[in-house]
Amino acid sequence: MKVLRFFSLLIPLFMLIALPVQALAALTEKLSPTSGPPTTAVKVTGTGFGVTEMVDLFFDTEDLVLAVTTGTGTFTQTLKVPKSAEPGIHWVTALGRKSGLAAQKSFTVRTNWAQFHRDARNSGYNPYENVLSPATVPGLNLAWVATTGGPIDRSSPAVVGGKVYIGSDDMKLYCFDAHTGAKLWDSGTKISGKVRSSPAVYSGKVYVGSEDKKLYCFDATTGAKLWDSLSYVTDQIYSSPTIADGKVYIGSMDKKLYKFDATTGDKEWDTGTTITGQIYSAPAVANGVVYVATLDYKVYAFDAVTKIPLAGWPINVGNVVYGSPVVANGAVYVCSGNGWIYGFMAITGANVYGYPMNTAVYLDNTPAVAKGRVYFGGSNGYLYCATTFGGSWAFSPVNSGAVIYSSPAVANGVVYHGNEGGRILAWDAATGAYLWSGITGAAINSSPAVADGMLYVGSRDYRLYAYSLDFGPEAAKKRLSVAPAPDPKQLIPNMELKLER
Repeated sequence: MKVLRFFSLLIPLFMLIALPVQALAALTEKLSPTSGPPTTAVKVTGTGFGVTEMVDLFFDTEDLVLAVTTGTGTFTQTLKVPKSAEPGIHWVTALGRKSGLAAQKSFTVRTNWAQFHRDARNSGYNPYENVLSPATVPGLNLAWVATTGGPIDRSSPAVVGGKVYIGSDDMKLYCFDAHTGAKLWDSGTKISGKVRSSPAVYSGKVYVGSEDKKLYCFDATTGAKLWDSLSYVTDQIYSSPTIADGKVYIGSMDKKLYKFDATTGDKEWDTGTTITGQIYSAPAVANGVVYVATLDYKVYAFDAVTKIPLAGWPINVGNVVYGSPVVANGAVYVCSGNGWIYGFMAITGANVYGYPMNTAVYLDNTPAVAKGRVYFGGSNGYLYCATTFGGSWAFSPVNSGAVIYSSPAVANGVVYHGNEGGRILAWDAATGAYLWSGITGAAINSSPAVADGMLYVGSRDYRLYAYSLDFGPEAAKKRLSVAPAPDPKQLIPNMELKLER
C-alpha cells in the first residue's frame, strides 16, 4: 500500500552563499487535508521563508498558485488539486522566488467509494474518476482475485484509502489491499450471521449489518471490533448502513429505521411503529432528510434530526422495493417490483414521473443517477437509461444477456453492472454502446465500485474481483510505488501568476 509521507525538504536555490543552518531548520510546509479527490482545496501553510517574498506553489511540476509571506516569513494559501490528477502520491512544492528556499509535502489523490452506491444520497456515481473512461475501459484486465469463505451475495465493496471492504455469507467482513488483493484482515467469529449488508467506511471505522440482528463497527485498519448495536435491533439486517454528518442510518426487517452515533454506537432514535413494512434497502440522506424504501410498497421520508415524517410521505409505489432510493437534483428515484421506476420531488413528494417497463419486468436494484440520467436494470436482462426530468428515454435499452439484480455504477462516462450470468459489463453512459465485459464463476448480485482507477465487484463464486488497465505482479508494484519528489532546481516558476487575495 502506498504510504503517505510527511517531511520537509529544505533546499537553497539560486543563491550565491548558503543560509545559516538555523534558518534552514525553520523552513516547513503543512497541508490540510493531506489526501482527497481531484479538485480538493488544500490549505498550504509555510514558515521559514524570506520576509515578504513571493512563493510559488507547485502541484508536481505545474505552478498553480502564488503566495506572499508576512514579515515573519510565513504564508497560508489555498491550492486546488487539478482535475486531471490521477490516483496516487503527488507532491506540493513551495518555492521562494527571492530566497530560493523550497519545502515539499506529499498529497495522496484518492477517489474513494466509501459506502453502498458511493455516497449518502445513494447516487451510484463517482464524479472524480479520471482513469477509466469510454476510451480506456475496453483495455480493462483482471488485476487480482481474492477469495472469501462464502458467496458474496448482496454485499457490495467499499474502497477507501487503498483498502477494499466486503461482506460474505460465511459471516465475515473482509478487508483486502485494494492494489494487490492481499487479505489484511477478516472479522473472524465476531459476527454470527451472514453479511449481505454492504460496508460503509467513515473516519477510520467500518460499519456493516448482519443477519444476526446487529450493526457492527470495526477499526478499519486493524479489524478490531469497536461496538455493535446490542439488543436495539430485533430482526435481521440486510440494509446497508448510510453515514451522514457523523451518524449511521440503517433499516431492519423489524420494520424500523435506526439512527446511531457513528463514534459511540449510541442509538439516537428509531421510527417505532411509523413504518409498516420490512426494510431491505439502504437509506438515503440528503439536506437533513432520510429516505427509506420498504417491502410494504412504500417510500418514507423523515426529518433526520427529529424523525418526524415529512408531509406528503410515505408514497405507495405499487409493489415491494428491494433497491434503495436515490436523491439527486431535488428528486428521489426508486425502482419498484411492479416494473416501474418512479421519481418524486424530495421535499413535497409530488410526482416527477413514472416509467413503466412492462408487467413481466421486475426491477430489483438501486438506480444510479448521473448528469441528468437515471440508469437501472431489469429482470429481463436489459439496462435502461432515462432522463431524470422530461419523460424520455436517453438511449434504447441494451441487453446484458441475463437478469440484472446488480445495481449499476457510473463513473467518467461509463456505466457498470453485473448480471445473473456472472458477467460484469461496461457500457457507454451517453450512448449505451457496449464497451467491455468480464466473467466470474457465478451470479453477480453485488453492485460494482469504481475507485482509484480500478473496478471492483463481488460474485457468488466466493470471490472479489478487481480490474485495472494493467495487470500482474509488476503492475501491482507500480501501483504501490511512490513517485519521487520533483527536484526544485528543475521547477520553473510561472511569472504570469498573480496573487490571489
